[in-house]
Amino acid sequence: MKEKIRGLLKKRNAIMLSHNYQPPEIQDLADLCGDSLELSIKAAQTDAEVIVFCGVHFMAETASILSPNKTVLLPREDAGCLMADMIEPEGLQIMIDKLPAMPVVTYVNSTAAVKALSTICCTSANAIDVVNSLDADEVLMTPDRNLALYTASKTKKKVHIWDGYCPTHDRLKTEDVHNARKAYPDAVFMAHPECRPEVLELADVIRSTSGMIRYAKESKSSSFIVGTEIGLIYPLKKANPDKVFYPASTNMLCKNMKKISLEDVLRSLEFMEGEVKVPENIRQPAFKAVQKMVDLSLSKKI
Repeated sequence: MKEKIRGLLKKRNAIMLSHNYQPPEIQDLADLCGDSLELSIKAAQTDAEVIVFCGVHFMAETASILSPNKTVLLPREDAGCLMADMIEPEGLQIMIDKLPAMPVVTYVNSTAAVKALSTICCTSANAIDVVNSLDADEVLMTPDRNLALYTASKTKKKVHIWDGYCPTHDRLKTEDVHNARKAYPDAVFMAHPECRPEVLELADVIRSTSGMIRYAKESKSSSFIVGTEIGLIYPLKKANPDKVFYPASTNMLCKNMKKISLEDVLRSLEFMEGEVKVPENIRQPAFKAVQKMVDLSLSKKI
């Protein structure tokens, strides 16, 4: 099956992307693994005509936003994101109208339609820098309340918060962390900014998924407690075979991230099924919000 997939990828002039939370067999076969936005940016820079995105729906949308002339395939159309579903453009517009005029900072873990109503996007790695770069005393952050609360604790600006959350990260409780620390007293606890504030207070390090991989590689420590979706433990081990990684909780599993199988990838490539295409009237304003963040990064302001 793997040979068939590689053959079809070549035939279709396609590139296969895998998010860090995907099953090991998907990550092993992919051309690129990483965070959703970095994958979309890298894919846009290639000559590939087709992008097979092994992740969830908003990730495929982001790839479509950045690569409008490429065909983007999501092998399982029912692979969604519960947090992205917690905000709709109609509800966001109502909140924008109620608040005084201010920038809208939207986490990339959101739909294209929500990005289209936003001033600028952010990632879990650069949210604080994005907010601090804005010439405004107040901002609205959507859709993740935990990321917004973490950002608010690190900036002097007033942050208005949309009450959405990632169920996988929100599931991690302080009790889980205390239990993990008791079991592995010498391990460094790495937490994702999507975790609850009281969990982040217990963290030794707060990083995005790619940030955790980089930190573990550079750290002198040999063992780590991983406070994010358990799929990240596989790429952590691959990048650091001499180090040990423990899940902060085995309950931190995202079912949507585990839906795509090799069979799904093969079918998608064979029949060009699961195309995700963002309409131009939504893509263009969404692109501006994403590009503003990318431009900030390239200008080294963040």
